Amino acid sequence: MNREEYLKQIDEVNAKGHYHAEWASLTDWRTPDWFERQKFGIFIHWGVFSVPAFGNEWYSRSMYEPETREFKHHVETYGPQKDFGYKDFIPMFKAEKFNADEWVEIFKRAGAKYIVPVAEHHDGFQMYKSELSHWNAAEMGPHRDVLGELKKSCDEKGVTFATSSHRAEHYWFQGVGRSIESDINDETVDRDSIYWPSVKEQPDMGDVHSPVASSKEFLDDWLLRCCEIVDKYNPAIFYFDWWIMHESYKEHLKKFMAYYYNRCRERGREGAIIYKHDPVPFGSGVPDVERGKFALSQPYHWQTDTAIAYNSWCYTNNLDYKKADEILCYLVDVVSKNGNLLLNVGPKSDGTIPEEDKKILFTIGDWLARYGEAIYDSKPWKKAAEGPTKEAEGKFSDVKGKEYTSEDYRFTCGNGAVYAINLHYPTDGKLKINSLGVAEFNSLDFQGIVKRVSVPGYGDVKFEQKNDALYVEGPVMDTNLPVVVKVETD
Repeated sequence: MNREEYLKQIDEVNAKGHYHAEWASLTDWRTPDWFERQKFGIFIHWGVFSVPAFGNEWYSRSMYEPETREFKHHVETYGPQKDFGYKDFIPMFKAEKFNADEWVEIFKRAGAKYIVPVAEHHDGFQMYKSELSHWNAAEMGPHRDVLGELKKSCDEKGVTFATSSHRAEHYWFQGVGRSIESDINDETVDRDSIYWPSVKEQPDMGDVHSPVASSKEFLDDWLLRCCEIVDKYNPAIFYFDWWIMHESYKEHLKKFMAYYYNRCRERGREGAIIYKHDPVPFGSGVPDVERGKFALSQPYHWQTDTAIAYNSWCYTNNLDYKKADEILCYLVDVVSKNGNLLLNVGPKSDGTIPEEDKKILFTIGDWLARYGEAIYDSKPWKKAAEGPTKEAEGKFSDVKGKEYTSEDYRFTCGNGAVYAINLHYPTDGKLKINSLGVAEFNSLDFQGIVKRVSVPGYGDVKFEQKNDALYVEGPVMDTNLPVVVKVETD
């Protein structure tokens, strides 16, 4: 690829397109209707780090840090880092059982409407066929265009295809390996190395003004890689991890955003860029809260990304799995507050989805098959929640499961109804929904006349609407999953 010509092409597209590389232009963007309606997606962390399957997806960095368990494990299992480095896992990453159609069918059965495989993680190994680097899955390891196969399957099966780039962090991510005797120190520092540039000086990962600023050469390469993904795979969503928040990315980020949105318009699609930590002006993309959420409903659409396990985004040999009911309550809470849930799974290095992941995903899918009308295409109601249990707010706040009571509800609306979703259903089926009683005349609370109450999958149920609450006699059942009560008014 002629890099200079490609950079010129990016500028030309932006000069002619609706969007220009200026914040004033980029904030003209609007959140796509399809994204607001789909509500639930699957994130996929799969790559070379799935081979050691130890610690988490940061193994490519931690294995070079002497104080970590990954360092000790690596030396004991594979030998010293100077003799067996991260790059030496690539031939072991064979993905011999990977079947894109099987994956998409699993995620579709789970009720996911969009799928976001990681195109390139911090380790610098591209999961797609690239003309910018030979360190990619089409030329090494699996010798398959993973992104391309998933894209084809999603298109055929009616699932929205998206992707993410975590390339920005690669600038310094494995630079820790330069402080020890390792294969990274043996590598020539140029673009032909998977470790390039691996700068030794490490940033404060939360400092937007960190003196460790990415070089222009790296930033140009970052821009080209992102645009190559857009041009080859036409993702409906382009998701970024956090380091694009650094001030050194601003000019290149504006160019990419304009290019992506312009290419989407050329192809007749409204796309979305998803970001963390406010690297862009509000309104130019979708804000994401990593492993966390809001305590209250928001006036704008947002997303949370979290994993099926507490302790890793990729497959490891000691995953601490969440329970299906916990994830469903999380989904319900997020949707009630005007958000989407992007749930991550980590396939094994051979390309199989772990059985425990499938068990959890299928439970979620069965629930959505029954109650999905309260989730998909829904809107936030005038009130998001009712009940005594308070939600933790903020990034990285989903550190343990929440214990809900039979008095805890979340609300959505659509299809001419209000959906009251009980998060801990009582076995006798007797419910009291305070928010759906008839409020006083001057109140801004609910004053509608309830004409019908039902539970999807069970049919109509008895109810009595009083001033203090809506009393419902739901079906008698013993379940640890949320239960939807559909309330229709006159």
